[in-house]
Amino acid sequence: MFRGQQTMKRNFLMGAAALAALATLSACGGKQAEEAEAPAAAPEAAAPAETPAAADTPAAAAAPAGGEVTYASFTGDAAAGEKVFAACRTCHVFDEGVNRVGPSLHNIVGRKSGSVPGFNYSEANKNSGVTWTPDVLFEYLEDPKGFMPGTKMAFPGVKDAQKRADLVAYLEAQSK
Repeated sequence: MFRGQQTMKRNFLMGAAALAALATLSACGGKQAEEAEAPAAAPEAAAPAETPAAADTPAAAAAPAGGEVTYASFTGDAAAGEKVFAACRTCHVFDEGVNRVGPSLHNIVGRKSGSVPGFNYSEANKNSGVTWTPDVLFEYLEDPKGFMPGTKMAFPGVKDAQKRADLVAYLEAQSK
């Protein structure tokens, strides 16, 4: 390979790596492209009223009447959800006892909020009384700060309901 080609290849790879790093960091605290593409009239997600844990959550009280989008409205695809989870990997892992910027997601489905040992939760999260059911996760992941005001989670949420359902299916699969 000629020297000029080597330089071009190196510059291309360095640029690609920088772009990947930027995309990863922006997913954790910045606005996501999908958020900008979300239609303005998209209905708010809400857990069904018959789910006791969801009915006690802050966002459940603000759910719109009629036309609700719920987790049960979708068929979640765990394989597709793994791709959506790529944005979460910066802060979360599934390894038990391994906390990063966010707590371990080991057995997240069915777990009480604020209960991972060794993680410094916000008071809002520790005292929420939330149990992470698929319905509650579906609602929470749309807008974490809107669902649980005071949470430390900087992630802006997954606005696309199908991607969110896929992500929840992936979290369920990892919790088995």
